[in-house]
Parts: sequence; C-alpha cells; structure tokens
Amino acid sequence: MVDSNTIEFVTLSGILTAKRVPETKSSDVLKVQDGDVPGIWIELDFPVVPIAEDDAERISCVTKVLNGTSIVEIKKAEKDDHFIVFPSGKEVEEFQPKFDEIQRCPGSGIIITGSAQPDSGFDFVSRAFFPKFGINEDPVTGSAHCALAPYWSEKLGKKDLVALQASPRGGVVKVHLDEQNQRVSLRGKAVTVMRGSLLV
Repeated sequence: MVDSNTIEFVTLSGILTAKRVPETKSSDVLKVQDGDVPGIWIELDFPVVPIAEDDAERISCVTKVLNGTSIVEIKKAEKDDHFIVFPSGKEVEEFQPKFDEIQRCPGSGIIITGSAQPDSGFDFVSRAFFPKFGINEDPVTGSAHCALAPYWSEKLGKKDLVALQASPRGGVVKVHLDEQNQRVSLRGKAVTVMRGSLLV
C-alpha cells in the first residue's frame, strides 16, 4: 500500500512519475465513458514524442495495409511508429485492421487518428496496433498520446485536449501539452482490480 500521492518508477526511458490528482467536475461525455466505476485519477508525465515526414518505402507498405482507406497524411513518430491521420474520428473507429499486413510493415507499429465529431466532447480519436509485440490493438497507449498531443495541439490551437482511444476496451485521456518544457501530461481514471500481500 502506497500512502504517497506521487510515485516514481525507474524505466528504460528515465524516471516516470505517477501522481494522484483530485477529480474535477467531468463533462457529460466523460461520465458516459467512465460510468459510475469507482476509481482515482492518475496523471503521468512524459516527454513529447516528435513526429516527422515518413519515407517513400514505408509509406508504400502502409498504404497497402490501409487498403483504400482515405488518409490525410502519413508521418513517422520518433519511436518508429507509423502515424496516420484519417479524415475523421468516425473512420478511425470503423477501421478494420489487417494484423498480418501490419506485422509485415517496417517500424514498430501503427497509430491512426482523426478529429472527433464537434458535439462528442472529444478533440480527437485514436487507435494503436502493435502486433509485432504481441499486442494486436493496445487498449490505451500512453506513448502514442505523447506524439498525438503536439500534433493535435498545433492543429486545434489548444494545449488541453480530451482524447478517446477507440479500442474495443477503450479509454478517455485528458491531455496537457507543456510546449515550453516539451512534456505531455496524461490523466486517466485508475481502478483497483487486485489486492495482495507479499511475504518476505
């Protein structure tokens, strides 16, 4: 049992800080997504993941995976993920991935995203596929939002965003971009699913 409101984890990417934050008045859409599930809000602090232009060979492979799906642009996240922008969040939700094809593409995985419907309460929608790592579709992806945050912040002209990751399990993420320090804060609800004791 941890009594502190802040925990630091030593990871391969450096220190990861998880902080318990007070629950703020949620919008109706967040209430709908979270329901009445008890839980606490946890905020994680990450470095921004830059995105850049992708090369022709990688784009050609991804185009085959998309199988005619309309796209706005294809970029590459710094961690070698394909970063694909669809015309709308609805098309992101309806996309039918071909995991075998995705696995054959260069790079570690694919992030797809699109702008949310104006009346949805969200700013953008995303999904993420990493079959090379045994994760066909990741439920809610922190690293993806570190690339999504600067992209959508620039497009929408705002630093605070509400994101929906539209996987079958799904999740809502409150995103804040600290442009000056190149950091991204991700806030979501954490639920206790198991308790136990370790005898040493």
